[in-house]
Amino acid sequence: MSKKKLNIAIVGLGNIGSYLYKYLITNKNILSKKNNCVLNLIYVSAKNKSKKRNLKINKKNWLRNYLDAAYLKKIDIVVELIGGSDGAAKKLVFASLKNKKHVVTANKALIAKYGDKLAKIAEDNKVNLEFEAAVCGGVPIIRSLKEGLIANKINKVYGIFNGTSNYILSKMDQDNKSFEDVLFNAKKLGYAESNPKSDLNGEDVAAKLKILSSLCFNSFINNNIHIEGIKNINQIDIINANKLGYKIKLLGCSEIIDNKVYQRVHPVLIEKSSYIASIDGVLNAVIVDGKPVGQSVVQGEGAGPEPTTSALVSDISSILRGNIKFPFSISNKERKKLIFKDISNRLFSVYLRLEVLDKPGVLSNITNIFSINKVSIKRLIQNPYRSKKFSSIIIITHKSKNESLKKIISKIQKKNYILKKPRLIRIGAY
Repeated sequence: MSKKKLNIAIVGLGNIGSYLYKYLITNKNILSKKNNCVLNLIYVSAKNKSKKRNLKINKKNWLRNYLDAAYLKKIDIVVELIGGSDGAAKKLVFASLKNKKHVVTANKALIAKYGDKLAKIAEDNKVNLEFEAAVCGGVPIIRSLKEGLIANKINKVYGIFNGTSNYILSKMDQDNKSFEDVLFNAKKLGYAESNPKSDLNGEDVAAKLKILSSLCFNSFINNNIHIEGIKNINQIDIINANKLGYKIKLLGCSEIIDNKVYQRVHPVLIEKSSYIASIDGVLNAVIVDGKPVGQSVVQGEGAGPEPTTSALVSDISSILRGNIKFPFSISNKERKKLIFKDISNRLFSVYLRLEVLDKPGVLSNITNIFSINKVSIKRLIQNPYRSKKFSSIIIITHKSKNESLKKIISKIQKKNYILKKPRLIRIGAY
């Protein structure tokens, strides 16, 4: 009996698209055997067709227009590697699903913004929308949530979801270098894009977290999320963290408490002895708390052509096997409209660093502001720099409402004794 054939088109031939192309051509036979289905890579498309690539592509395999991938009847699977939440990527994926094409994508921005709409179209047309590569590259967390952990009621997902920010924080710590110096080297090594804005401001982690929340809690994607990045972390904070027994990590965390979901992305002081503090460099780690399994950890390379290709091939193979699945694990009708709350009333212990003029009355004024806002100070360290006539004050608080902490920052930073914007980092208990 002859094997079924499925024809693939790759749209987007950057570093990832080019690597995937070579992988599929080289490993066509073994993938066909493993999936009991013949894989045919028949078309490619790229914005710049004349760009020099280390690929041998026959002229007949180039699409004249990238959108042809959505309309040509002979194409069964469209692999979207254009990127971005709108524009060409959006047009291609919406059109492909509407025309009953399976779609595989690494585009977290697109899924985080339009995932709910796209999932319904895929379900209505009985095709797959696969996005394993959209969240943490080679870390197989999406398939783990959809299949391996399907028996579990999940109450929390958290971890390190961005290799660029983790590399920067790790190298600042290990090499005692400034944020700017490490970022420069990260770009040279290819660990950071030429414009790494979404990696540094937390938006990349936020997109991934919204997708994970939806899968973990069987809910629709929700934009109520607290986001902070790492741009304000400097060498003084890294040194202070070490002295206090912590490492600084950019974490994403989503948890369900009393049927309400809290999503947050921000730097965290993590105890050095904790597992997640040991995740350095470009590695990602996703930790899931659920019942009956308890805590599960998935760790691996978070970005780059090789781990992303691993995830893309996993999704392609799932389609080759004929597994038609709901994109978010359950039917659109079964997904919940949960209440997503901001973190105003959540309790956090925080590290607060204040650079102030070294003069009488400053410390008493600061502690008075804490007292008025009913925030208790657990530890206070004052480092005076007499020659420069200023002091660095470090305050560790007991657990207090996020709203109260924000009020304190707002009041203190208006004082004329403040020399720099106060630095606040939450302390994690993970």
